[in-house]
Amino acid sequence: MSTEPDSNLDLFGAEPAPAAATPSPAAPPADAPDGEVSPPPSTTPSTTPPAPAAKARSRAQAVGAAYPLLGEALAPAMPALLRMGGSSWSYPGWQGLVWDKAYSERILAQRGLNAYAEHPLLRTVSIDRSFYRPLAASEYAVYAAQVPADFRFVVKAPALVCDAQVRSEEGRGKEPNPAFLNVELALSSYVRPACEGLLDKLGVLLFQLSPLPLGRLLNLQPTLAELEQLALAVQAELANLPAERRPIVAFEVRDADWLRPEIAPQLAQILRQAGATYCLGLHAKMPRMAEQLPLLRALWPGPLVCRWNVNPVFGPYGYADAEKQLAPFDRIQQPDPATLALLASTLAGVCGKGQPAYVTVSNEAEGCGPLSIVRLAEAMAALKKPEPPSTA
Repeated sequence: MSTEPDSNLDLFGAEPAPAAATPSPAAPPADAPDGEVSPPPSTTPSTTPPAPAAKARSRAQAVGAAYPLLGEALAPAMPALLRMGGSSWSYPGWQGLVWDKAYSERILAQRGLNAYAEHPLLRTVSIDRSFYRPLAASEYAVYAAQVPADFRFVVKAPALVCDAQVRSEEGRGKEPNPAFLNVELALSSYVRPACEGLLDKLGVLLFQLSPLPLGRLLNLQPTLAELEQLALAVQAELANLPAERRPIVAFEVRDADWLRPEIAPQLAQILRQAGATYCLGLHAKMPRMAEQLPLLRALWPGPLVCRWNVNPVFGPYGYADAEKQLAPFDRIQQPDPATLALLASTLAGVCGKGQPAYVTVSNEAEGCGPLSIVRLAEAMAALKKPEPPSTA
């Protein structure tokens, strides 16, 4: 199976245009950020200038949105099929950009989604907390109640089924995880509760496979077989839902070995057969975006799911360093214009051909997720502008 059909070069890999109810106290108080350490499995201004007073809100909505709204003038130019948002939302450093004033991380985690979803560029967000502990349908329902009807969530599957290793508190692998890619556990602890709790606000079911131990990397065939069983089971489970409520199913990997010439076509075939897609993982552990796009060509036509995570300048194990250097995530500090331009042109091509696209952006990508989203929107808007007539 070819991974580079010529008919899709206009969408993937073309020359980029110039870049122009309260959560359980047992879980982290915020929606846990996308770091490098999996838990042990278990059952560009920094502030916005002064603006008119924010619109009135009820006492129950304790968090207010910053005004003017983030990228408000850019939103009408964005494709209706495109959803951009943060990888989590509970960052006090977004004061003046997303929030109207200072709030604690705990308050933002519990009550911030109302204000977050007021911003027209922020049409999705990743629930990362579910990676650290399986959530009940009632917990998902609390999130769904805080956002408007057109909002959609990207939900990460638990490490319980996505990490091949049982890990220490420091994140080191201790022993094989017997629940890795377990079909019934994935359905009962993740797929069913997310579907039941979020209903039509569930946009993407995301299986992020943690870095594999060496033994599995040297022979990926058994893991491919397990992944196929899981992907087909998820497809069968979702077939019971009305078509308009079926989320996108995406698989993200954290090992470049999945892109090897003898492996990538097999992975693409499995995903296509199961109606799933490959998630572009723009992470320092993975090759750059251009090297991952051939796998998406093999799945075309289909949706695009992308997670723009850790900037490569920090290295494959530099998440903690990135957090330390970039906090409090209130401005762009490590711009990545190459990724920005290629991602913008790819999104424009995919949505322009009638396919949906989801992009979640971490603060560790450039320093401030919301401002990176504004930069993406600006780059996409620039692609629509006609070139000035030649003066020659």
